[in-house]
Amino acid sequence: MTGDLAAPARTTRRSFLGYVVAGTTLVAAADLGLGTTAPAAAVPGTPQPAELYDLNDMLTEAAMPTANLIAVTVHEDGTASFALPRMEVGQGITTSTAMLVAEELELPVDRVRVTLADARPELLFNQLTGGSNTTISTYTPIRVAAAVAKGALLEAAAVQLGDTVDQLRAKAGVISAPSGARVTYGELARVAAAQSTRAVRVQLKERESFRVIGVGQPRIDARDAVTGRKKYATDLHVKGALPTMVCRAPTLNGTPKRLRNRRKVLAMPGVRDVAMVDSGVAVRAETFGQCIDAVRAMHVDWEDGPVAGMSDQDVVDELRGAELPLPALTDLLAANPLAEVVDVDVLYYFRSNSAMDTNSAVADVRADRATVWAGLKSPITAQERIAQELGLPVDDVTVHVVQGGGSFGRRLFFDGALEAAQISRAMGKPVKLMWHRADDARVGRGHPMATSKVRAVHAGGQVLAFQQTHTSVETDFRHGLGEIITASAASLPTGLGNLGFSETVFELTQEVPYDFGVISQTLTETDDRFNTGSMRNIYSPDVRVAGELAVDRLAEAMGQDPYDFRRANLRNDRVVAALDAVAKAGAWGRTMPEGTAQGIAIHQEYKGCSACLVEIDARPEQTGREIRDGVGGPRVTKVVFAIDVGLVVNPRGLEAQMQGCINDGIALALTSSMHLRDGHFLEASWDNYFYTRQWNTPPEVEVIVMPSDSGQPGGAGEAGVAATFAAVACAYARAVGQTPAYFPINHRDPLEFTPKPVVPPVPQSPTNGLKLTY
Repeated sequence: MTGDLAAPARTTRRSFLGYVVAGTTLVAAADLGLGTTAPAAAVPGTPQPAELYDLNDMLTEAAMPTANLIAVTVHEDGTASFALPRMEVGQGITTSTAMLVAEELELPVDRVRVTLADARPELLFNQLTGGSNTTISTYTPIRVAAAVAKGALLEAAAVQLGDTVDQLRAKAGVISAPSGARVTYGELARVAAAQSTRAVRVQLKERESFRVIGVGQPRIDARDAVTGRKKYATDLHVKGALPTMVCRAPTLNGTPKRLRNRRKVLAMPGVRDVAMVDSGVAVRAETFGQCIDAVRAMHVDWEDGPVAGMSDQDVVDELRGAELPLPALTDLLAANPLAEVVDVDVLYYFRSNSAMDTNSAVADVRADRATVWAGLKSPITAQERIAQELGLPVDDVTVHVVQGGGSFGRRLFFDGALEAAQISRAMGKPVKLMWHRADDARVGRGHPMATSKVRAVHAGGQVLAFQQTHTSVETDFRHGLGEIITASAASLPTGLGNLGFSETVFELTQEVPYDFGVISQTLTETDDRFNTGSMRNIYSPDVRVAGELAVDRLAEAMGQDPYDFRRANLRNDRVVAALDAVAKAGAWGRTMPEGTAQGIAIHQEYKGCSACLVEIDARPEQTGREIRDGVGGPRVTKVVFAIDVGLVVNPRGLEAQMQGCINDGIALALTSSMHLRDGHFLEASWDNYFYTRQWNTPPEVEVIVMPSDSGQPGGAGEAGVAATFAAVACAYARAVGQTPAYFPINHRDPLEFTPKPVVPPVPQSPTNGLKLTY
């Protein structure tokens, strides 16, 4: 076994190239031709593609050529600022970024201002937020830029203080000489500025000298979040931008033909404008409540969408028909007459990708220019597509990136921003578009329905082969890698362009981390008629669940304990250490009542690894409980989760991320899915889309951050979903004595809620909210 997980080699004390950029105050940038080392891959046997070169390697290397276009600026008030070319959606990257700047610049974290960069086409491949790649790809360039800034400040201070740079000390925004003379960063900001850009070399701090990195920090935006001061798209005040909503078709992706009662709708209180666009009929009014009333009053003739009349089982049948047959392994079985076969076949229903912050955008489109504000993870693609749609040069379209309240991959797509621009053009006025919660659920992005089948062969206490085939409704990657060239490539007709992206992402993320002989994993995607996207962790949760259920079945067939069996077959020391940590902390193997059970699972991705142990209660007194406005079923009562991401920038942020991932995994296993009926999804709000609720959140949760001597961070944003989902699935199977055939386990009849109508497309605004409070 080896301790490497295809991680970049540890940062050494060599110098890095950066620039002092010409400006009125000090501006410093990194050069990402700075030689981050190639990933090391040393695993026994024949490695899988993702072990040699994974999605994070691709994203990081793609961002390198434009890293010198992002800069740290020091201001005359002694603060520093950095425009992050990624999107903050609650994952805490503005905080971790501020910590990186503070560390190298020797400033308190609260004196670093991190904003979100507008769409900048020159940042080719460097303005895409996804794949848990932000910290991995920006860790070194941000630190280099901050170190360049500190070096320039020290040089300017040496002149003012009459001393040499090596005698000066920088701390908390002040530079001191041995004589006691001092000068602040603010006083040096103009003096240290360069009249022309010049290249410099710097050395980064050694890990042993860190004072900020690795020390838990509260979120820099926490106070604004809890006091309501944090600004999202619908909080923005843009002159003339009135609330706007869209009346949508009763079938998925249906299109409008005619609004029958236009005059009546325009006469309703507060209504200012009505316009037909490709996605529906838009209304602009003085309040969102008036928009809802107008949408509900519309009589629209619709063209049915492409899946009209279809329901869950129709899609299941299509998937089953597209499945590649698992290999017969005839030669292997003939050579091993005592070999036995284990088969696992799992179905996953559609799941919603809606965040708590609905899909919203503000747009002001004029004849010669356009400005858009939205939460965007691929803002360059959004800017270029909006310019294309409006027939404007890209330079005449300004796209401002706004923080979002969640994403889980949803905001890689910019459909809300594009729709707002279309509506503003049609009405000739600024609009503040808000999707209704029903819009998000019914026509928003989702995790595709999929099947995953595993066939494993074992003999003599060893696994000889492990074959997995994953079949899915298409996962849409038409946002590309954050710019229009790859987005256009992914949009090539007949699905071939997008399929190429799907296959690439699958190959660069999926691996079987066990010594299981002949290993293969294949992907087949079919049906591009649904609105899908890279929901948190993309393929990994479904693939890992089928794989870990098969591992449990193999352990049972060979008479071994699930934990011991995993430990004996894992290829990597770091994964073994995480597995050991949860087994010890969670008291694996303890005696439990009938109908309850433990489950354990691992996952390896994002330059790190994770392990999860859960305990589940599937006894009748638990599953039969009445839950008001919710769904019953088993409850996860305990979770112990171990995460190894290499170097940890913010331990508090990492723990919070894992807690969110744990709830995601529980939801995917037990409660949350979309029901397709007659061409539309039934769910229309968070009250009937059953994400993990308070009642089934585990009362015991422990997150273990594994120690690491790595000099490089791994990814965290999605890293906890797959292992949690798999552990819950394994625990449930052990509790009920049968491997589940589908997830989430509550999906099938009886339906646990009364569906809201599809005509009108949004429900009446509630007027009895106080009666529903506790």
